[in-house]
Amino acid sequence: MAITKTVPLLMLSNELNRLKAESKVSNPEAAQHLGCAATKINRILTMTSKPTVGDVKLLAEKYGASPELTDVLVDLARNLGRKGDWTGYRALYPGWLRMLISLEQYSGRIRIVQSEIIPGLLQTEGYVRALHEAPTPFGNTSNVDDAVRARRERQEIITRDDNRPMLSFVLSESSLRRVFGSKDVMREQMEHLLDTSRLANVQLQVLPFANASPVTHASVQFALLHVPGPGIAAPLNFVYVEQYDDARYLDDQARVEAYEQLWGHLQAAALGPVESADFIGKVAEEYK
Repeated sequence: MAITKTVPLLMLSNELNRLKAESKVSNPEAAQHLGCAATKINRILTMTSKPTVGDVKLLAEKYGASPELTDVLVDLARNLGRKGDWTGYRALYPGWLRMLISLEQYSGRIRIVQSEIIPGLLQTEGYVRALHEAPTPFGNTSNVDDAVRARRERQEIITRDDNRPMLSFVLSESSLRRVFGSKDVMREQMEHLLDTSRLANVQLQVLPFANASPVTHASVQFALLHVPGPGIAAPLNFVYVEQYDDARYLDDQARVEAYEQLWGHLQAAALGPVESADFIGKVAEEYK
């Protein structure tokens, strides 16, 4: 059975694969050290099965990891068995979205480009309810109250006491003007955007229809997530691209850099934070 990919598992796999490449130890050699089949080593490295703390310690030893890095890897392995990650309201999210939720919890920097709908991290209760009640080919599989609570829980990263991520948003004007629910719902949503944009860890910019120069790829929606590595472990950099009924998580360096360049292009074309706040304020007035 497939396992849910969480950030501790991603970091563990990332480090073990890096150590393996540097050490040039083959899977059969590592398997002999662990006293297991080579297929088990492959499953660990490809994140198709969870390794035990003992497995990780022996692998780190075989791959020549330093004692400090071995301690980090062992600690990550212990976190893999932590209960409660996907219980309660978090369990409402589909499997393909759960990795994004985990990445958000651990990220130090999140950058989001959205063109049609207000990003989930910024949605008000009224907006969530309106989205939930809108017709969809998949149908609604959860109670709307549960959906609201799940969204609130996800949004706690913005104002939590410790390790708040730096959040940057580039929102197309269309996401401000596409109405869900009533005008009152949309006005409240605009006011919430303004309130959130005043937080020290949030930067919000609007990409208006009337732009001084043509903006290519303005309709592309994606998120860039940077997860700092624990201790001396390497950080994770992901691009999240949501599709109709699934999502892609890109970590190839060349593709991440391509989206970094696209982010820079769209951010430069957008209004500055102060001008964006004025723009959102005017849209809010129009919904009165």
